[in-house]
Amino acid sequence: MMYVLGVIISYFLGSIPMGLLLTKFMGKGDLRKVGSGNIGATNVMRVGGLRMAALTWILDMLKAILSVFIGFYIGGEAFGAWCGFFAIVGHCYPVWLKFHGGKGISSLFGVLLSISPLAFIICGVEWLIVALSSGFSSLGAVVVFCLMPVLGFFMGWQMGLPFLAIALLCLWRHRENIGRLVGGTESKIEWKWKK
Repeated sequence: MMYVLGVIISYFLGSIPMGLLLTKFMGKGDLRKVGSGNIGATNVMRVGGLRMAALTWILDMLKAILSVFIGFYIGGEAFGAWCGFFAIVGHCYPVWLKFHGGKGISSLFGVLLSISPLAFIICGVEWLIVALSSGFSSLGAVVVFCLMPVLGFFMGWQMGLPFLAIALLCLWRHRENIGRLVGGTESKIEWKWKK
């Protein structure tokens, strides 16, 4: 019963639309009706600038971190990783928004930070290098998704499986970005400190 409760709590924590709530609170309107229509940090930057996007990223990480800690308390590190996965499911498919949510990258980094700071640093540095050198945030994210299961299985199969599930979910959520990258129509990052 406690395991089921941990999964449910993690999903509902993850489904809190931080970007949407923050932009509405700051008077930037409905995030779903501007830019890409996504509720994640990248679209927040389009309407609110880099500082607001960074705050969204941190808040999305925190809800995943809290989910991991809840899972760790209930059933140990591996279950904590699975609770992190369900927080990302909630982020991607929030019940409050008719299951139309973000793409999971910021919450993924929350899971990494709470389980393995070293994996967090490796993936974070990789994302920065690829995103800044190419100009494509999504390309950096896709490489993270490919790298994450490798790091997870290096820690052991019990950690590799939830890391693989997270990577596959996030790859699926980025399928349109991948298509645009292949077709050469993906939008580059617009770094805006404030707006």
